[in-house]
Amino acid sequence: MSDTALAPWLQRQLQSLLTWRTHAVLLAGPSGLGQYELGLALARAWLCERPQPTGACGQCPSCHAIDVRTHADLCVLMPETLSLELAWPLDESTQRELDDKKRKPSKAIRVEAARQAVAFTQTTSARGGTQVVLVYPAERLNVESANTLLKTLEEPSPSVRFVLATEAAHLLLPTIRSRCQTHTLQWPDEAEALPWLQAAAETTPAAAQAWWRASGGRPDEALALSRRGFTPEQWAGLPQALARGDWKVLGEQAPAQQLDVLQKLCHDLMARAAGAAPRFFPAEQLPPSPPWRVLARWSDELTQAARSVEHPYQAGLLQEAWAARARQALATAGR
Repeated sequence: MSDTALAPWLQRQLQSLLTWRTHAVLLAGPSGLGQYELGLALARAWLCERPQPTGACGQCPSCHAIDVRTHADLCVLMPETLSLELAWPLDESTQRELDDKKRKPSKAIRVEAARQAVAFTQTTSARGGTQVVLVYPAERLNVESANTLLKTLEEPSPSVRFVLATEAAHLLLPTIRSRCQTHTLQWPDEAEALPWLQAAAETTPAAAQAWWRASGGRPDEALALSRRGFTPEQWAGLPQALARGDWKVLGEQAPAQQLDVLQKLCHDLMARAAGAAPRFFPAEQLPPSPPWRVLARWSDELTQAARSVEHPYQAGLLQEAWAARARQALATAGR
C-alpha cells in the first residue's frame, strides 16, 4: 500500500476515525492488517491544509511534505531499522553513528528517540496548526521509552495529537493504553480484498488467491508474500520440500520469514490432526502428520525461536538447525 492510496476497507475505517474527537488514537490488531498505512493516513488528514471527509487532499503543501518525509509538524517515532526501511529520516547524531558504524540500527524504539518526540511536542507548530506524533509499532516501546511519553500523553498541548499503531496491544503498558481511544482494525472480506491484491501485486487471480490463503487473510502480508521471490507453486510445495529436508526455496529468505513458514506449517499440521481444515497450505500438499506430542513440542520450540529471531545470530547456523528440526519432526509421522 502506498502512503496515499488506501485499500477500501482501510479507507472506510479512516473516515470513521476522522469523526473522533480525541488527542490520542491507538490502532490495534493482528499483524498484516494495515496499522501503519492507516496511522499515516490519519496523520496526513490531521495535518492536511484542505482536508476532505474522506481524508487528506493529497495535493496541498502539507501532503507533499509528508510524501517527501520533510513535514516539520510530523514526528514519526519508530525503530531505526524501520525508519531506514520506510525512508523516514533519522536525526543527525543517530545517522552519523550509524554511518560511522559505531553501532547497528536499533530494532526497538530508543528512549533517546522518545525524548526527542516529547521535545517536539513542546515546540511551536511550524505551520501554525496541529502537530502529530506517529508511533509504530508501539509495542517496540520499552518501559523507559513508554514512560518518557506517558506524561505528554496524559497532558498534551491542545495542538498535539498522537496516533499509536500496534500489532501486539497486550505488550503495551496499561497506562499507555488507558490514555488512548482504541480502534480495532477490521479484517477485510475476501471478495473485496482479492481484486485489490491482484492489482497491487500485478498478478493473476489464481496467484492472488494463493497468496491470500498463504497469509491467512492478512492483506499486507499477502502483498509481501507476493514480492518475496517465490511462486505460488513453490509456496504450495514447501511442506513436502521441508519434509525431504530441501531448504533451497527458503534459503534466500530472512530468518524471520523462514520461521514464519515453519510456524504456518506446524499450525496446519496441528489443525489437520485436530480435525480442522488447514489455513495456510493446500491440504493435499501437506505431509503426513506427526504425533500430536511431537507437533506440540515443535510448536513450543518455534514460539521460543520467534522471541529471539531478530537477535544477531548467524543466519546460516539458524537455517541448519531449523531445517534439521523440521525434518526430524516430520519424519515421525506414522509412529
